[in-house]
Amino acid sequence: MTDEGRGRAPNLRSSIYFSDSDGLWHGWVTMGVKSDGRPDRRHRKAQTEAEVTQKVQALEADRDAGRVTKTGRTPTVEQWFERWLTRVVSREVDENTLTTSYEPTVRRHIIPGLGRHRIDNVLPDHIEDFYERLADEKGLAQSTILKVHWRLMAGFQVATDRDLIKRNPVSLVKPPSSEAVAEGEPLGREEARVLLRACRGRRMGIRWSLALTLGIRQSEALGLRWPYLKAACDPCRVVYDLQDLFATDAKGCPACSGQLHYEARVEWQLKHRPFRHGCEDIAACTKGRHLIACPTGCKGHHKPKCEPGCTARYHQCPKRPCPTACEGHGRECPDRVGGDYYFGRRKASGKGKGKQRLVLPIPPPLVTELRVHWQMQRHEADLAGENWEGATWDLVFASPAGGPIGKHTDWEDWKRLLAVAGVRDVRVHDGRHTAATILTELGADARTVQEILGHSQISQTERYIHVSSDQARAAIGKMSTLFDE
Repeated sequence: MTDEGRGRAPNLRSSIYFSDSDGLWHGWVTMGVKSDGRPDRRHRKAQTEAEVTQKVQALEADRDAGRVTKTGRTPTVEQWFERWLTRVVSREVDENTLTTSYEPTVRRHIIPGLGRHRIDNVLPDHIEDFYERLADEKGLAQSTILKVHWRLMAGFQVATDRDLIKRNPVSLVKPPSSEAVAEGEPLGREEARVLLRACRGRRMGIRWSLALTLGIRQSEALGLRWPYLKAACDPCRVVYDLQDLFATDAKGCPACSGQLHYEARVEWQLKHRPFRHGCEDIAACTKGRHLIACPTGCKGHHKPKCEPGCTARYHQCPKRPCPTACEGHGRECPDRVGGDYYFGRRKASGKGKGKQRLVLPIPPPLVTELRVHWQMQRHEADLAGENWEGATWDLVFASPAGGPIGKHTDWEDWKRLLAVAGVRDVRVHDGRHTAATILTELGADARTVQEILGHSQISQTERYIHVSSDQARAAIGKMSTLFDE
């Protein structure tokens, strides 16, 4: 029986009452419905009615604004980022990227520095203090701290999207300066011309000609396979494999003898799977191999032959210590597994992250060089006989036995080429910067360069475009017309 003015409270109405059992005021707020269909009611308590009322009103405001966190115990930073690594990142990035980039950043820096905090209690002040410790106490470079920042941003954003926290605290922190991150030193147009001339006649010369022309990444070039090089005839609407045309010595369309245009479909990268332990007792296998943090006041690790002021990377302090319960050093394990090559999807594939397949036109002069390269590779296959691995890999740029070429071997070939050409020493990746800069100098706009490089954002492309001194002088020279009478 219900009297007028009394009865069941309306849906979503909160309740506040005093409990004699504990002498506290209690409040209950209905936030919605749980995944199992039961009401999601949250509890708050306080010493006074005013305090508990304030807490109840804060919960109601979050509910009405759609800021409802999930039920259950809120994880710590360590618990959440371990889950983020193993359940989220592991499905989005390549295995090699996970083990060489994400895992070290999280387990060496984020977890030791912030791991004990509950993720809903992390404040911008905590993150700023954390960055300061990384710089002052650990001596990390700004580029490394910036990488930590982006990993923190990504991990907390997933927690925000899943309603574990109301707001991403990292978004309120100014990222470390990106000026310390190497932007690349592209070759000038004349340097590139000299290098291209030096490529002619070299066994892997066309590999570098393509890189300087198309701006593809190292792993994309090494993962390029013959079936992904095509020739198309527009009148016939027929697409041919380039190697099939080479095999028949065809110079034009076999059907109409018309002119062909050529393209490379950049879709895969050559990856190297990291070594892992295959033994049963990893702790015993890694004993004595761990790197320990330098003691306070360590003056470095210089050798007797080091000159005063030596800046060699591995002579500086502090050394990068191994994380707690380190399971690395798989390369030294006698029963190691992994270490094999495989094909991974092109970098930055997926919605909003760049194109999964990039189709780039190949200039006709490079097709001529590719034909010579293909013929040389056929000759190597004859010499290798049964040991030829090309049938398995079908790589455009392969070892003399037809197998994959490692990044270090590729890097050594690049350095030799620079020395032969008499060109200043630059990184392999600077060839990508060179392609972007020269395309701009030749009149291509930033959007076109973005399309060629396969970037998802124009801001990323702009980092690859460098204004040369000649361009700057020409641009300033045009300003002089303003002063003409």
